Amino acid sequence: MALSATLVHHYSPRPSLSCNSCSSSPSCSSSSSSFDQRRGFNWKFLSFSGINNILRSQSYKAHAMSTTEGSIVSPKGLMDMEEEPEHLLVLVHGILASPGDWTYVQAELRRRLGRNFLIYASSCNTYTKTFTGIDGAGERLADEVRLVVNKRESLKKISFLAHSLGGLIARYAVAALYSSNGSEQTDDTVTSTNANLKPVGSLNEGLIAGLEPVNFITLATPHLGVRGKNQLPFLFGLPILEKIAAPMAPIFVGQTGSQLFLTDGQPTKPPLLLRMASDCDDGKFISALGAFKCRVLYANVSYDHMVGWRTSSIRRETELVKPPWRSLDGYKHVVDVEYCPPASCEGPHYPLEAAKAKEEAQNAASTQSTLEYHESMEEEMICGLQQLGWKKVDVSFHSAFWPFFAHNFIHVKNEFFHNAGAGVISHVADHIKQQEKQPESSSLITPSL
Repeated sequence: MALSATLVHHYSPRPSLSCNSCSSSPSCSSSSSSFDQRRGFNWKFLSFSGINNILRSQSYKAHAMSTTEGSIVSPKGLMDMEEEPEHLLVLVHGILASPGDWTYVQAELRRRLGRNFLIYASSCNTYTKTFTGIDGAGERLADEVRLVVNKRESLKKISFLAHSLGGLIARYAVAALYSSNGSEQTDDTVTSTNANLKPVGSLNEGLIAGLEPVNFITLATPHLGVRGKNQLPFLFGLPILEKIAAPMAPIFVGQTGSQLFLTDGQPTKPPLLLRMASDCDDGKFISALGAFKCRVLYANVSYDHMVGWRTSSIRRETELVKPPWRSLDGYKHVVDVEYCPPASCEGPHYPLEAAKAKEEAQNAASTQSTLEYHESMEEEMICGLQQLGWKKVDVSFHSAFWPFFAHNFIHVKNEFFHNAGAGVISHVADHIKQQEKQPESSSLITPSL
């Protein structure tokens, strides 16, 4: 059964921007990492052979926070430090991963950002715990963040950096941690009687875990789910594989699988990802995101076997303009930056037709109504998320030696194998640093030498 709801696009055409044309993006610098010379070693040879990466990772582990291993939050690891950081940066890993995936990023950000930052790698959703659902993992992350904040009275600001599924978990967590800071939002108008999705009130207000929210950054996160052509690229866009993937996903990855394919819950209730594109009874998801001063999406243009370009950059198929192949100066593999201002939109809807189509999608994945259901839900999620402004950073590893590792390159999962993404992390670090120094700046992105 075809959906009868007419969807209206509220999005300005995407221009092709270069480094110097994105006037709304913060300045970034590209100072490369340097390390002390060790007596008795030929460091040029080690750099050429790649062995220096292994030695550097040992140095990183010594400087990184102790929270990358073991149980949730080591009070001793937090309280014995002499520094009194004001800014908490929470790192959230993806599916079937662990805080150890952040070893390089954690130490690199700590080195670049200084002692004013507490770089904390979340450890509450390791490995198969990511199968229990985005909502369950989000609640655990929220509890973990509260515990960290309670241990450090010096904290005043908070930011999130998340990879892959971790971006969706972080979006749920910030809604659980959100407080309106005394300003009530209007809940009296409902956009859909079935969905109970509510329009967004005033943005850029409120606190996250009692702290001032600054940056919300995701790396290759499936914000629109993974259903649809090339949204889950390792299926190669083959219709037969994409048809059987949805019913098979819950078998392999539990509740998280059905949520990513938008088939979770009763047919009369909107899928979780649609609810997370609105303020609803489950949480003020858009208001929580809107409280952050800056929201940044890093998306792999190609070669990402897990997350497609469209879903990770929150774009429609018609908005995927071929980006430049040349990297921005100082940031290898970062090819384009675009700022998308908030779009006028009533927010997402979930009409009765969608409920009927969802029921068919749950029972018969090959019907035409299933395709129309997912296209409709994707459009509604885009409309909901576009109520906020986003900085979108396109990343292309087409020139890397093993480009098909793009999903792990983008956050340097392992420094020895995935160090092609070091330029992306430099871009992230310099963006955060610029936001810290000049929160209201709209300077051009220019690397500092």
